[in-house]
Amino acid sequence: MSATSLSGKINVWVNKHINQRQFILLLAFVVGLISGFAAIVLKNTLHYMSHLLTSGFNPETGSWMYILYPVTGIFLTVLFIKFIVRDDLSHGVSKILYAISRRNSIIKPHNTWSSIVTSILTISFGGSVGAEAPVVLTGSAIGSNLGRYFHLNYKKLTLLAGCGAAGAIAGIFKAPLAGLVFVLEILMIDLTMASLLPLLISAVTAASLAYLFMGNEVLFTPQVTETFQIPHIPHYIILGILCGLVSLYVSRMTGKTEHIIQKIKNRWWRALVGGLALGLLIFIFPPLFGEGYSTLNAIFNGNTNALVDNSFFFGLQNNIWLLLLITFCIMMLKVVSMALTNGSGGVGGIFAPSLFIGGLAGFIAARVNNELLFTPVSECNFALVGMAGLLSGVLHAPMTAIFLIAEITGGYALFMPLIITSTISYLTIILFEKHSIYHHRLAERGELITHHKDKAVLSMMSIKPLIEKNFTIVDEDDSLRRFVQAVSKSERNVFPVINDDNDFLGVVFINDVRHIIFNHEMYDTTFVRDLMYVPDVHIELDESMESVARKFSKSRHYNIPVLDHGKYVGFVSRARVFSTYRERLRDFSDE
Repeated sequence: MSATSLSGKINVWVNKHINQRQFILLLAFVVGLISGFAAIVLKNTLHYMSHLLTSGFNPETGSWMYILYPVTGIFLTVLFIKFIVRDDLSHGVSKILYAISRRNSIIKPHNTWSSIVTSILTISFGGSVGAEAPVVLTGSAIGSNLGRYFHLNYKKLTLLAGCGAAGAIAGIFKAPLAGLVFVLEILMIDLTMASLLPLLISAVTAASLAYLFMGNEVLFTPQVTETFQIPHIPHYIILGILCGLVSLYVSRMTGKTEHIIQKIKNRWWRALVGGLALGLLIFIFPPLFGEGYSTLNAIFNGNTNALVDNSFFFGLQNNIWLLLLITFCIMMLKVVSMALTNGSGGVGGIFAPSLFIGGLAGFIAARVNNELLFTPVSECNFALVGMAGLLSGVLHAPMTAIFLIAEITGGYALFMPLIITSTISYLTIILFEKHSIYHHRLAERGELITHHKDKAVLSMMSIKPLIEKNFTIVDEDDSLRRFVQAVSKSERNVFPVINDDNDFLGVVFINDVRHIIFNHEMYDTTFVRDLMYVPDVHIELDESMESVARKFSKSRHYNIPVLDHGKYVGFVSRARVFSTYRERLRDFSDE
């Protein structure tokens, strides 16, 4: 039986026995099940591979394998992408956002498995990135392709893609609420009753599956022994500001480092140079190896030796100020190592590095405070709250950060500090960066879906389908006689003036010349160049629809020419833009 006939039979059964909303809830359960399983496979494989590759290292000395492993992992990843996937796998979450905005929520089928394989190759060999973005892309791809199998519309495809993302986050961290809020904050899916239940079902299903296969073991094992105290509020405010500024450093430094490494155009040389640079950093500072969660767990449990194990700094852990300097260097270089990993061809995300950097920032702040004999604070608590602060700042997602750390600590003892620090961090970074790393590239191109429905609908529209080309073109040297002949054959009252190189020179409106077209004395003495009007506004072929709508609003024109770097393409009409907008808005709002 073919896949098409099977989906058809299932659709017939669904229409007879259950309604569409119940069917979506059933699909949400299936998506949560599969995305949760994908998260479990990824995390367990990474843990096993990393342990296999590094378990024999002597904690008192550095290992040269730290230099070789990252190069190996990045080369394997690049080989896999070039010869098997044959597609770009970078910036996983941005790919989901782009699919929602520009591809009708259609995510390529290979993304249901390719990101998992490549992230395993990258991270298990020491790539200094996180597995969360790849598995989120995997989950969304599962939801999108399952929805396509049953021929669902755009809105339902988007919802199932969100269900996959929620399931992925919930499965990795055993944090269903964090998975739900992640989708609302990052993927910008509107919170309605129609979307809330499927998202919750996927998240809870994935988290339950993780508990079933992995027991009550959690990713982090913090010892939260100190509850929130009012005198500590100023400390958490300062930590929030610090996290916001460090988030700004992360955002800016990531882009600059990736830009530098990507100047090497040959992919093999880029993998070699980037991999060796990454390996050298890890050789000097081993906590940069992989996601860094083992180092965070050690800090949570008071084992600061993990910051200098396997390195030439072993033995310096008793000198607190040297230890803090080493920790600060690790924190700052984590950004560089992450960008080197992704920029040189590796596959991974910024989620885990943000948690790692935030944990170190919180630990440094607490240890400095305690050493300077201020009001003593819990280093474990500050590390946890710092993780939330960085995640809030880098992702521009304070609610995700709050619920994630609250859930992984097994309770809400730190809820107030999490709210304070995450909020302050977010308010700090938005003074400098309007959009998160995930959203920045799309926002620049006007392709970002937001909770602002007008902008969201415009971002889903493209200029190309709206271009009208049934206009009669005239030359600037044409006489009025020849122009009148063109008018008699044209169905439109707008005439673009183009030269032999297809350069747009201007336009003639029939209403502007109606008073002379019947004056035969002017037929051979008046030319199109005397009649044409040079518009004060035009639209570029790659321009965002938000910009196009703004131009129509300001110019009051009914037709605006579309150019491709000065070359004539066609016209876009006000009526067509806004009729298409109304259709999209109706589809977007339809529950």
